[in-house]
Amino acid sequence: MSALGPNRVCALARIDVPIIQAPMTYIAGARLAAAVSNAGALGVIETTSEQGRADLRRVRDLTDRPVGANIALLFNRDPAVVDLLTDNGIRFVTTSAGDPALFTARLHDAGITVFHVVGTLAAARKAVDAGVDGLVVEGVEGGGFKNRLGASTMVLLPLVAAHVDVPIVAAGGICDARSMAAALVLGAEAVQMGTRLLASADSPVHGNLKDAVLRADETSTVLLPLDGNRVMRVIRTPAAEKLQVATSSGEGAAALQRVRRLYFDGDLDASVANTGQVAGRIADLPPAADIVATMWAGCREALAAAAQRLPPVGGD
Repeated sequence: MSALGPNRVCALARIDVPIIQAPMTYIAGARLAAAVSNAGALGVIETTSEQGRADLRRVRDLTDRPVGANIALLFNRDPAVVDLLTDNGIRFVTTSAGDPALFTARLHDAGITVFHVVGTLAAARKAVDAGVDGLVVEGVEGGGFKNRLGASTMVLLPLVAAHVDVPIVAAGGICDARSMAAALVLGAEAVQMGTRLLASADSPVHGNLKDAVLRADETSTVLLPLDGNRVMRVIRTPAAEKLQVATSSGEGAAALQRVRRLYFDGDLDASVANTGQVAGRIADLPPAADIVATMWAGCREALAAAAQRLPPVGGD
């Protein structure tokens, strides 16, 4: 139950603060997830990498609060992942990048709540039909894999909220109290953040990448073509600009194989880093707990201040 009243996301995730950490591959491990969960929100472990799967066990040494996990269906279609999650006490899962029907029933049978990540109204309807418990509605301004024809959070979120009855987590373009307040007004019951938590004291990435986020402005990300309608939003570096004009999808795939050199060795020329447009609004590197606390308190203040700015009905 959140301080705003009955909140289905908080109830399902068993958390106090309706903020979820995004499942960034290689980054969303035990250290960052524990910091977020210890602050009363929901830390999430990615299960795409071997390290992420190992961190499902390690995170229990760092927190006794609820922790979630993500299954990127494009990369993980092995049903054994459900047993791995169950064995490590995971009770809340987001699924993404694939058919929501693949694991939803199996996860439900294991007692796990399932939210699916969507970027269109059609995908939202498909996920609800597949029986998911909720949705992560992600606008195209967010970092990472996107639909080339996707809509912004300002357009997509209220559209989906008007057509589904399940609880919604808003993602894309959210980094502070005001953007969280806006998401709640547009129909979400919680928010998910990646770039803001990547740029935190608890993030494991190299200082060179954090500094690049701090230097970014609102134009400092680019969409890289992948295949068909898929694109990937990354922070704008010489390496990213080179790939933006490349004609070979193989070049992009090769660059992604080197992403750990960028994330953990700080070599910004080695690869490209999934980063949202909110990089242009980030100016500091506080602990994750401070980000969560400041956002939650400030969100309520922002909603109250907005109400005070409204003119009287009928001009009275």
